[in-house]
This record gives sequence, C-alpha cells and structure tokens, in this order.
Amino acid sequence: MALEAINTYCKALRLPTVAQVVEDALRTAQREDWSLETFLQHLLEQELAGRRERRITRLTKAAHFPPGKTLETFDQKRLPLRIRRQIPQLCAGEFIARAENILIFGLPGTGKTHLATALGYEWVQRNYSVLFIPTFKLVGGLLRAKRDYELERELRRLDRFQVVILDDLGYVQQSREEMAVLFTFLAERYERRSVVLTSNLVFSEWNQIFKDPLTTAAAIDRVVHHSLIIEFGREMKSVRAEEAARRNGIQLGGSEAAQNAES
Repeated sequence: MALEAINTYCKALRLPTVAQVVEDALRTAQREDWSLETFLQHLLEQELAGRRERRITRLTKAAHFPPGKTLETFDQKRLPLRIRRQIPQLCAGEFIARAENILIFGLPGTGKTHLATALGYEWVQRNYSVLFIPTFKLVGGLLRAKRDYELERELRRLDRFQVVILDDLGYVQQSREEMAVLFTFLAERYERRSVVLTSNLVFSEWNQIFKDPLTTAAAIDRVVHHSLIIEFGREMKSVRAEEAARRNGIQLGGSEAAQNAES
C-alpha cells in the first residue's frame, strides 16, 4: 500500500522516474543499509537523469536532423588539421550563449551538411535547442506565412530555437519576395540567436542569392559579424564522388572529384 501511495504522489508531483525506480531503490537501500540522505539523493539523481534523457529526446525530435550524420559517422581525417582542432570547441557550444554564428563553405559533396548536423547533435546533448532546415524549406515556410499575414508568428516560432542550421544556402535562387523573407529571418536573429549556414557559394557570389547589392552587403554584414568561418579547401574531394569512384575502380584527382560532385 505504501508503494502505491508513493506512486500516486509521484504522478501528482510529476516525478515519473522516481515512480519507476523507487521499488528497486528501496530494496537496494535495505540491502546496502543506505542512510535516508543517500536514499533520497539516489531518487533525485535518477529523476534528474530521466528528465535530461526525456528532454534530449524531445530536442532531437524537434531538430529534424538528417539521420545518421553524427561525429561517429563523420570521417574527420578528411578535414584540414585546422578544422579538426576546432571541433571540440565547437561541440561545447559556448558560442551559442553569445549568439554567434558558424559559416561553413565548401564545394558540393565535401561534408558541410554532415559536419553541421553532427555539431547539432552534440549541442542537443548539451541541452541546446536546434533546428536543421534546408534553405528552400525555410524560405518557403516564411513566404507562406507572409502571404497568410503570419510572418511575425512564424519568426517567433523559429526564435524558440537557440540554433538554426540553414543548409545549402547556395542552392536557393531567390525572387525578390523570397530574398526579402530570408533577409528578414537573418536580421531578426542578428545578435540574439545563432545561425549555422552551409553554402557552396563564397561571399563574393552571394549576389546570386540576394540579387540586390545593398541587400547582399547587409546580409553578409549580419552573418559575418560575431561569426566563425570554416572553409573546406578546394583540395577536399567530394564524398559522393569518392564513393562512386571506389565502386567503379577509378582514382579521382581534386578537379575530377569536384566536377563529379557538381554533376
């Protein structure tokens, strides 16, 4: 009867992990002659651990990460040494509290998306809220919200995420209306929330995205200020091209890999 009452109280107090472990904890406490303080500490530690696990599960689900793109599956040896040395610091996520950005540039297929996603998984483990979204999906959602007079509400929804990973910026060919909502998104997060951008276009080519020179300059100014820039050198080969070459028994050079990645 006492255990039933404890379980009832735990449900009322929203302590599901305590309710789950209390019976085993009581047996262990009696067997090992725990003090009341030790018993209580154990229950509270289990509840905190359970809450952390549930929160990470919720954050991971909300992030919409591409499956399987973690640090464990990322071949860090492919990266230049200067980038490999930065990864532990990036994983810690200290830049997030400062609302700084990360910009990842490189040729198609070199692993920009994988690295950004892998870092996102690490930030979720450290209790940060993250959203992964391709640029075209973000722009499409913002455009629909604007047409429905819901743009402000959508921006508030996105603001709940401490980090937004905006993938493949270079593949979006914007109309002026699309350009405007993307710029609004970047401006709203400026010095308030972090953005991680992956792009195959360097800054000098961003006029292809934003069309208008003044808007291009303003967008670059907002994302570059308080940002870390990671450049995958042009010597890096495309992962997809390398895999295709291995399947076909072909040895690719750097320029060949880049051409295969573009095709």
